[in-house]
Amino acid sequence: MHVKVLDGRVVERAKRRGLDALVYAPHFTRLPNAREKAAAFSDDDLQVVPAREVFTGSARNRKHVLAIGLEEPVPDFITLAGAMREFRRQGAAVLAPHPTFATVSLGAADIERYPVDAVETYNTKHWGFHNSRARRVARETGLPGFSSSYAHLVGTVGEAWTTFEESFESAAGLATLLKQRAPRRVFHRRGPAHRLRCAAEFGHLFYENSWGKIDRVFLSGMEPTHPGHIAYDGRFEDVRVY
Repeated sequence: MHVKVLDGRVVERAKRRGLDALVYAPHFTRLPNAREKAAAFSDDDLQVVPAREVFTGSARNRKHVLAIGLEEPVPDFITLAGAMREFRRQGAAVLAPHPTFATVSLGAADIERYPVDAVETYNTKHWGFHNSRARRVARETGLPGFSSSYAHLVGTVGEAWTTFEESFESAAGLATLLKQRAPRRVFHRRGPAHRLRCAAEFGHLFYENSWGKIDRVFLSGMEPTHPGHIAYDGRFEDVRVY
């Protein structure tokens, strides 16, 4: 349901693992760019669905929200309420990735307050107690679950997956299934090799939050998903936090 990387190796591995689709939602990448890349790597055997994991709020109150089926770009660094309002306006499916994880995730109170369509109940970046807590959030809120490889590393693709009884032909089709709470089953691999891949994904957090963050902030300039970027034409000035 959710990967961060996409290239020929990712596609090859996804097909080898028997996947029919991938949701591609890279950090700090505008929707048109994600959509273009997703189309380039889609074929008759694998559909790549573009999506956005939006970073809402400030660094002290960060909440990540995954939106599938967006028609127009939505920036990062806007209020949670502003993001949810925009998702609802566009009719996107709204998902809670890695719930209650660290300080960057939706909790049960957030999920009950806003219209959320599904809760991630298994993520390869989590330890066992994180996934247990995520399943508890899904139970408490009465929402269906989904699983993600959340792959930042190619080797993690296909370590977790979600199956639906119905098929879909587009991002809008997948969004409809999610909003309808269509029947699904959640799976993940097991055993020592799986645990090693999970540990590698968790370890990748240290890169993301050290050199990766320094590179983005100090070397790259303004993020393309910053609400002040010219691409958004000032549409989100009333809800931006930076």
